[in-house]
Amino acid sequence: MAETDKLTESQEDYLEAIYHISRKKGAARAKDIAIRLSVRPSSVTGALRALGTMKLINYAPYDLITLTDRGQARAEEIVRRHQALRHFFMHVLGIEGQTADTTACKMEHAVPNEIIERLIQYNRFVTTCPRGCLTWNNDSGFSCRPGCEDPGCPRRTSRTNS
Repeated sequence: MAETDKLTESQEDYLEAIYHISRKKGAARAKDIAIRLSVRPSSVTGALRALGTMKLINYAPYDLITLTDRGQARAEEIVRRHQALRHFFMHVLGIEGQTADTTACKMEHAVPNEIIERLIQYNRFVTTCPRGCLTWNNDSGFSCRPGCEDPGCPRRTSRTNS
C-alpha cells in the first residue's frame, strides 16, 4: 500500500459502515452513515468527500453512496480484520459479543497484518482441529470445550498443578 493510500482510523470506519449498509440496502445514504457511526451529518460530508477524492467511493452530494471496486476491496479487508479479532475474542477467549465487537473495532486499525493472519490461523486450528477443543472458562481459564470427544486431547485432563 502506497503512503498516499493510507487511511485514518476514521476513514476505515466510514468504509466499513458503507460496506455494511450497502450489503443491507444496496447503497448507503449520508444519514445512514451518520446514524451507524453516531456522528453529525457535517462530519459525514467531509469524510465522504475525502473518500471520494481517493476513489474509494462513488459520492455526489444528496446521492446514494457506493463503494468503488478499490473501495470494496479495502472495506472487505477491514471487515475481515474486524471479524478475525471478534471471533478470537468470542470463541477463543470467551469474551461477550458486544465487548468483543467494540474491542475488535478499536484494534482492527492497529494490529499488524502478520498478527491478524496468525489469529485467523489459530482460530481455524481451534475450531477445526480434532484436538482443538480449547475454550475459555471464567472460573478455570482455558479448558476443553464441553462435548469434546477426543480421548487423546491433552486439555481434557483437569489442571491440578497450575
